[in-house]
Amino acid sequence: MTTTAPRDEQLWSRCDGCASLLYRKRLRRNLDVCPECGSHARLDAPERVAQLTDPDSFTPLPDRAVRVDPIGFVDALPYPHRLGAARTGTGLDEAVLCGTARLGGHPVALAVMDFRFLGGSLGCAVGELITRTAERALVDGTPLVLVTASGGARMQEGALSLMQMATVSQALAGLREAGLLTVSVVTDPTYGGVAASFATNTDVVLAESGARLGFAGPRVIRQVTGAALPDGFQTAEYLLRHGQVDLVVPRHALRGRLAALLAAAEAGRRSPVTRPAPGPSAAASPAAGGPARDPWETVRTARHPGRPTTLDYLETTFDGFVELHGDRLGADCPAIVGGVARLGGRPVMVIGHQKGHTTAELVARNFGMASPAGHRKALRLMRLAARLRLPVVTLVDTPGADPGVAAEQQGQAAAIAENILAMSVLPTPVVAVVTGEGGSGGALALAVADRVLMLEHAVYSVISPEGCAAILWPDSSAAPQAARALRLTGADLCRLGVVDELVPEPRPAAHGDPAGAAELLGRAVAANLAPLLSVPPATLVRRRRQRFRRFGAARSAGPSAVDAAAAPVDPPAATAPARSAAGHRSEVA
Repeated sequence: MTTTAPRDEQLWSRCDGCASLLYRKRLRRNLDVCPECGSHARLDAPERVAQLTDPDSFTPLPDRAVRVDPIGFVDALPYPHRLGAARTGTGLDEAVLCGTARLGGHPVALAVMDFRFLGGSLGCAVGELITRTAERALVDGTPLVLVTASGGARMQEGALSLMQMATVSQALAGLREAGLLTVSVVTDPTYGGVAASFATNTDVVLAESGARLGFAGPRVIRQVTGAALPDGFQTAEYLLRHGQVDLVVPRHALRGRLAALLAAAEAGRRSPVTRPAPGPSAAASPAAGGPARDPWETVRTARHPGRPTTLDYLETTFDGFVELHGDRLGADCPAIVGGVARLGGRPVMVIGHQKGHTTAELVARNFGMASPAGHRKALRLMRLAARLRLPVVTLVDTPGADPGVAAEQQGQAAAIAENILAMSVLPTPVVAVVTGEGGSGGALALAVADRVLMLEHAVYSVISPEGCAAILWPDSSAAPQAARALRLTGADLCRLGVVDELVPEPRPAAHGDPAGAAELLGRAVAANLAPLLSVPPATLVRRRRQRFRRFGAARSAGPSAVDAAAAPVDPPAATAPARSAAGHRSEVA
């Protein structure tokens, strides 16, 4: 906002976004966000602290900024003169205000940068203060919140200013190793060395609406490349679409979003670890009651467009969902959604495939078929959950992973493989639920779990019936036969030991009573999660490995009911001889 008098004295301000003349008191009540166009004016550090923290809870760190001039830098003015002018003009010792506070009742260590002080530049004193704030968080066992506003490293301190990127980052690494949450709140502008270090290497990156973030500024990029920049380039909203930030949050909602994240982190650290609970029974849970259905009919039910999606369950079964976005490498796959939520009052990380109900929604979500970016996003959230000691709940509903050319170019196979490997050693409880279609490796990438559940009318298979029929039968019209041969229903998979429990659905199926389905799902997940919460991480990982080890060929050494159910079903005799070689082909065909 453009002003001509000190902020506390002026009566009117002009919005830099829409040029509206705004009554200053009204603007202040609106947290310095233009009520006409939504443009967010820059805040100084004391104002930001006042908006985010509980009243009278902020205590500055006792550490004072040391006046430094490491290389005797002089341009139009000696560097010490510039420092003195900045201190006089802002009332701050340096370009960051650090301390401890409470936010939504939760203790936190807080470092807030101030762009007024030499462009919020990162120098030795700023790096030292932020590092000490991180060290204070480590000693106190509290989360760290960083609010960034910076043009980059401080040129007047030469290479020593560059070193602050590593100095602060290693302090954040210590918090990560200790399982303490780190959050950055990116405000306008955040560039250069700050953007390329602690603004983006925290556990969660929130961006205030309209904030700009980047390594090189747009003017530099235009000068170097000569290229026209896309509309909205480097804005928070642009970065969200390209997987660089978790959330874009308007100023009035920042405090609430931060409080929700801090609550989840605090609950995770309070979770007790007691003596190991007894492991699940080797026998599969009995299937839900009701007459046996034809497997092909079950496939069609699992694909019903009205069937509840992951986002539907997040609105009904779970509470307080805060969605986190992006793979941090350049994309945010819409076929995977995930974030922190509560189940029965307990914070959990929920990750699932998202399809949709209408044709437009299905297309926008790629029919729930995740790209490599989606699998990387899921992996990032699972690892965050492990650091914060949050249980993971996955909701599986996909025909399979994205089979497109771009997905292959971006490493689809390796992305799925990395998820499977990481889930095998994830040191936190994992409960997976196949809610609709569980298709191939795209499903397994979210289903290497301590307990695997299936809804009554869901399916889970190595390949779609149509794909199987096209390979092993004359054509895809034999899909109903393939569905029966694949043993893909929940009842079949319980007998095979692949699934631990079949979750009943309201009649006729989940799409007929979504609220009832949500209630049944919530009960089943909570019941299966509860005994896992007291199991030490090493025991969880060992049991999970044992669970999947039993699917090896050794389990077929002796006759059993499970082996009989697992016996392959040959294609019709008329086609078997002619296509015998196809029987050895995999789903990749």
